[in-house]
Amino acid sequence: MNLRTGSTKIRVRMTSQQRREQLIQVARTLFAERGVEGTSIEDIAQSAAVSKPVIYGHFGDKNGLYAVVVDRETSRLDTAIQNAIHSRNASYREIIELGAFALLDYIDQFPEGFRIISRDSISHELGETSFASILNDIASSVEDMLLPELRRRGFDVNLAGPLTQALVGLVAMAGQYWLGTRKPAKEELVRQLVNLAWNGLANLETRPQLLTAPTQDENGVRTQVSYVSTAASAENAR
Repeated sequence: MNLRTGSTKIRVRMTSQQRREQLIQVARTLFAERGVEGTSIEDIAQSAAVSKPVIYGHFGDKNGLYAVVVDRETSRLDTAIQNAIHSRNASYREIIELGAFALLDYIDQFPEGFRIISRDSISHELGETSFASILNDIASSVEDMLLPELRRRGFDVNLAGPLTQALVGLVAMAGQYWLGTRKPAKEELVRQLVNLAWNGLANLETRPQLLTAPTQDENGVRTQVSYVSTAASAENAR
């Protein structure tokens, strides 16, 4: 770091912790802009105005630095959502609403971080710390909450897993879309996501019927769709 006094350069040395934090922030910006594969150690060193050995000394290599960035972002998001869905004695509908707001608030405040964990870490070798892992953790928490209600209403308890994955995926995919558009407004998006999720759950049928009857050939390949009776279709359309 340089300060100028007239024509004289004064170099201010960073502490080791300050330098480490600087490198994390520089790398975070570059990873968000270019992706992990599109960012080199040379890029990070040049942007931070340091030599490559400085980065190696702090993080070992690019993957080590990337892991620190991903871990920081995943921890931030996971903590925000877990705190939201476990706050007070919330109803099921409030849990969905609070979780949706927590994710969208994170996207709103930390768009660079969300780009990193929702894009690169899914395919990168460090994917076990990715956005998908966070979603699985959230789904597990929601599943524990949803299971007693499904059992009480006479549903197959094996539905708890896929239904919670669907609920979490609904909000997560909408959030990824919203990152690029920021439309509609955050509150309106949460309102409509909860509307879709809650009214779907509230009107869930214990024994739903298919409106179509798929047919397959001898190899198990779907060949056509034949429609079930008009009476059954009308019943399920109610």
